[in-house]
Amino acid sequence: MPRIALYAGSFDPVTNGHLDVVRQAVRLADRLVLAIGVHPGKAPLFPFEERLAMLTETCGPIAKAAGSELACTVFDGLVVDLAKREGATLLIRGLRDSTDFDYEMQMAGMNQAMAPAISTVFLPSSPDVRPITATLVRQIARMGGDVSAFVPASVAAKLKSKVAAKPAT
Repeated sequence: MPRIALYAGSFDPVTNGHLDVVRQAVRLADRLVLAIGVHPGKAPLFPFEERLAMLTETCGPIAKAAGSELACTVFDGLVVDLAKREGATLLIRGLRDSTDFDYEMQMAGMNQAMAPAISTVFLPSSPDVRPITATLVRQIARMGGDVSAFVPASVAAKLKSKVAAKPAT
């Protein structure tokens, strides 16, 4: 039976921190599902179609090199419901610091209560990507800063183009 893992997030945009978690996750699973959570009350910088394309482009080669299958999807409900539909038994969560840990422990407890057959796996971020968040990357890009150290080159180019076309808010 293949081991299927689910890694959910906004991925707005995909960062080097996300790639770090993906590199670790593909070693644990035969199939990794990257799931973009869509929240009606939030206005992301990139529409989900562009985020799906960026995930496929940047994470596909990582999964292939590890011999893991990669799938990308979008969801708007509970992550445990999506995990059940995908056949995932592992929820992947990246941890940067103790703040992430406290929040993720609460989520893991709630998810465990709703879906006891699905386990949460915490993957610590590598030291060089720990400070990276998609929120900070978007803010730096909107202020004209260089984000090339924080995201893949193709994503940096898309960010530059996107913020040039969109007035700062």
